Amino acid sequence: MNNKLKSKNIFENKITAILLAISCSAAWAFAFPLIKVGIKDFQISSDDTAAKTLFAGIRFFAAGAVVLVIAKCMQMKIRINGTKNIFIVLLFGLVNTALHYFFYYIGLSNQTGSRSAIIDSMSSFILIISACAFFKEEKLTVRKIIGCLLGFGGIMLVNVGGDLSSRFTFMGDGMLILSAVFSAMGGLLTRVAGKKGDPLVVTGISLAFGGGLMMLFGFAMGGRLNVWTIHGVFVLVCLTAISVYGFSIYNRLLCSNPVGEIAIFNSLIPILGVILSCVILGEPFKTEYIIAGMIVSLGICVINMNSNKN
Repeated sequence: MNNKLKSKNIFENKITAILLAISCSAAWAFAFPLIKVGIKDFQISSDDTAAKTLFAGIRFFAAGAVVLVIAKCMQMKIRINGTKNIFIVLLFGLVNTALHYFFYYIGLSNQTGSRSAIIDSMSSFILIISACAFFKEEKLTVRKIIGCLLGFGGIMLVNVGGDLSSRFTFMGDGMLILSAVFSAMGGLLTRVAGKKGDPLVVTGISLAFGGGLMMLFGFAMGGRLNVWTIHGVFVLVCLTAISVYGFSIYNRLLCSNPVGEIAIFNSLIPILGVILSCVILGEPFKTEYIIAGMIVSLGICVINMNSNKN
């Protein structure tokens, strides 16, 4: 009982919640360059959607299995009671894992890691606004509106500086935008699905189910991973670890705090993602990325100033 209370305090305490949210953002930022490295290590061609889907599915299915093992070791019951509750948890897995990351992997592999990080940050602003419509405790304030407008302004900045139509690509930017939409929908479902069982168990089941769907879909489309190397496996393990940590902590935070207070920290992902993509992938560093990141961060700060009043 004391352990449960202590765990609850960690996720609901303002300072520790902020630190945990930042750590999740840092972990997910690493995924941007690592996915591109992994696709290269497994020699997956840019137009091989099936193999990319299979690769992503293996990652999330493995992550879900690891989370469930952890939950079992913590003596949690690995089950969801009631047909309706099971449906909601599986829907959560379909949206937050399968659909979200199907579009994410396709988009990321067809766009630079730096720009992908900025575009992907749309999900946090969509989630903040939509949460106000779905949850009574989330209030749509002037600060949130201004913050989100600043955030979208930063996102748009990376799409200008030349012929906009020539830079925007449906398989790159378009897929990432769809990914952001499903990510936001998954964030909303987290609060609902998290009430159907322990958040850790729900996270494990949803990851395993979503990952399993991606594996089956990718394999059915003819996707194969024919080249396996030690470095490639290491990258896949790292990506799996990121999912285990990121989703387990983030989903618990969303279930224990107002959505807006946690989602706003996702704005750190594009900033860290830009830096890591430039360092790990050797992508050219552009001034517009820094400016865009600063504008996005300003939007987050505006929202966060009023987060405790919601």
